[in-house]
Amino acid sequence: MRKMLILLLLPVLVGSCKAISTLIHDDQVVASVGERKLYKSEIERIIPNMIPAEDSARLAAQYINSWAMDLLYLQVAEEQLSKAELDVSEDLENFRRSLLKYRYEQRYINERLDTLVTDDQIRDYYEAHEADFALKRPILKVRFVDVMKDSPNKDAILKMMSSREYSDVQRADTLAKSTALRYFDSSDTWMDAAELARSFGIDYTEMLSHLKGDMIRYEPADRGDLMAAYVCDIRKTGTAPIEYCASRIRDILMSGRKHELVTSLERDLLEDALESNNFVIYQNE
Repeated sequence: MRKMLILLLLPVLVGSCKAISTLIHDDQVVASVGERKLYKSEIERIIPNMIPAEDSARLAAQYINSWAMDLLYLQVAEEQLSKAELDVSEDLENFRRSLLKYRYEQRYINERLDTLVTDDQIRDYYEAHEADFALKRPILKVRFVDVMKDSPNKDAILKMMSSREYSDVQRADTLAKSTALRYFDSSDTWMDAAELARSFGIDYTEMLSHLKGDMIRYEPADRGDLMAAYVCDIRKTGTAPIEYCASRIRDILMSGRKHELVTSLERDLLEDALESNNFVIYQNE
């Protein structure tokens, strides 16, 4: 009687499980790997709203392929690796320890780090380590423009951007921003020659070969634009000026302070643990 009741209830239970599964995933399956299924709603969550259809389709395809690849790797790994290789418990524990250690270090540093770096501290470090700041490439202060060769405003922009009159520079800025392809004013900030060369789309040595007087002019043969940079100042060799190094020095000082805090933390942890006998070193005779 009991067996008969179980046989009668089995289709009902199976049907109920399928109904529950349908309720949980009442969604369109877009891909599957083995018994694992990827649903449309999962993909929709990672695709930003209001993007073009072709971009949406591309992102969806990338996500589907990435999802499948992860599972296919998992499948072949579980089939091919030995029992010992499949045991990742030690690796997970090591990762857990490293992650917790890192998180605590970050909190400890954030609670104690002095983030104020004064101009005097920067200058003291600069003067004590001048040899570390020798220029590897030239640095420049420039005003840069990329303008069409047939633009009626080309000559006016080039003339005004190279003027020493503030009013002329202002007019150049206004005119260039409305009619040029690109324009920026870095006349108060040192710029690495390689960084400036990227604006020209050429190597910095080639860029500097086009420097005539205080103007770099470059006209690509296969394009209709002219790129120019008025050089307000240039340093080719020697020690970089302190204002160019200030940001780097600030990072160095902050990194040193963080290192000191971590060293202090580790020392205190060891000393406290030894004092409380939480950490014991046994002497073997």
